[in-house]
Amino acid sequence: MSLVSHSALITAIANDLDGGLIFAQQIWALGKAGDVLLAISTSGNSRNVLLAAKAARAKNMVVIGLTGAGGGQLAPLCDVLIDVPSDNVARIQELHLPIYHQICVRLEAHYFKA
Repeated sequence: MSLVSHSALITAIANDLDGGLIFAQQIWALGKAGDVLLAISTSGNSRNVLLAAKAARAKNMVVIGLTGAGGGQLAPLCDVLIDVPSDNVARIQELHLPIYHQICVRLEAHYFKA
């Protein structure tokens, strides 16, 4: 489930609460123990992603982080950290593409025996 796709909900949270909570609120409402959050932040320091990871940890979810070099503040919140070896935002985003596509390929193969 994509947490960036429900524009009405995101707008309501940003207007009525705090824009930094747009993902955490969704995790809190929808997540359950054993679910997996793929938290993507080039710096590893995006507040909205950090709060989502903290909410996921509180719900006993698995957190996989996809970041740039070192993982930033997100690193200690992750069960698995995939940090690409760069501090350049464009390069990090470029290197993230094959990583999350490979994650999708493997999930499809596992669940759909593709």
